[in-house]
Amino acid sequence: MKCDEERTVIDDSKQVGHPMHIIIGNMFKLEVWEILLTSMRVSEVAEFWCDTIHTGVYPILSRSLRQMAEGKDPTEWHVHTCGLANMFAYHTLGYEDLDELQKEPQPLIFIIEGKGLPYWAAGTQRPCVTDLQLLEQVEAPSQYQRETWNLNNHEKMQAVPILHGEGNRLFKLGRYEEASNKYQEAIVCLRNLQTKEKPWEVQWLKLEKMINTLILNYCQCLLKKEEYYEVLEHTSDILRHHPGIVKAYYVRARAHAEVWNEAEAKADLEKVLELEPSMRKAVQRELRLLENRLEEKREEERLRCRNMLG
Repeated sequence: MKCDEERTVIDDSKQVGHPMHIIIGNMFKLEVWEILLTSMRVSEVAEFWCDTIHTGVYPILSRSLRQMAEGKDPTEWHVHTCGLANMFAYHTLGYEDLDELQKEPQPLIFIIEGKGLPYWAAGTQRPCVTDLQLLEQVEAPSQYQRETWNLNNHEKMQAVPILHGEGNRLFKLGRYEEASNKYQEAIVCLRNLQTKEKPWEVQWLKLEKMINTLILNYCQCLLKKEEYYEVLEHTSDILRHHPGIVKAYYVRARAHAEVWNEAEAKADLEKVLELEPSMRKAVQRELRLLENRLEEKREEERLRCRNMLG
């Protein structure tokens, strides 16, 4: 729940009808929960206040849990919907209250009722459990294959260049859907890290630069998949905050050209030339392509008019 006067409830597993299951030692995506749980006794009900530094990723976690409760697969990033495709850019998570929480992280209160708490004893390869619950055939932490959202901060930072390079490799092979998924994973890693930094300070800006590079690579995949309006959305969002990024203007110009926004495409290409004169050949090529496409469109319209008159 929130820390407001009303103690506004965000999520309640009892209302969903399914308790949360967490295996201690497997690096759950909200790491602070493992610390909280290991401090509790079986059947204890405890209330914890957690500062913003620990709750920044909660909206993303909550979204996954809600989707699972609705019978959906929270890992299906390749399905194209506005909320899903734009999650990494903080446009929407698909739930208004989570969008608000994502944009303005705040301390949260967690009330946890322990119903049998499994934990890893030192030197063992199996979980020790209470007599209330028996878990079998569970991997040891060293054997557990964690996804990127399950990594700690250092591991996330190490994963980013690997995901970036894999995305580039897949793009060159023409596997644009797979490449876009790799870029998305890397972006989410960096966004999670960025929530722990103070906005507009050095480390935050360093992460922001890396994120923008990956988003523009992701947009290149979208251009190949002919998802032009999403490209316009992402590039415009980047340029609102960072108006000097040449590649963003160039990519947006190409998307504008594909949806017949002649004036906007030309304006973006002119901006590219202003910021980076060395790109003159590339800009001239795009202008020729735009003019050819516009001429073809005008010819089609003339033929259509003749047929209607005829």
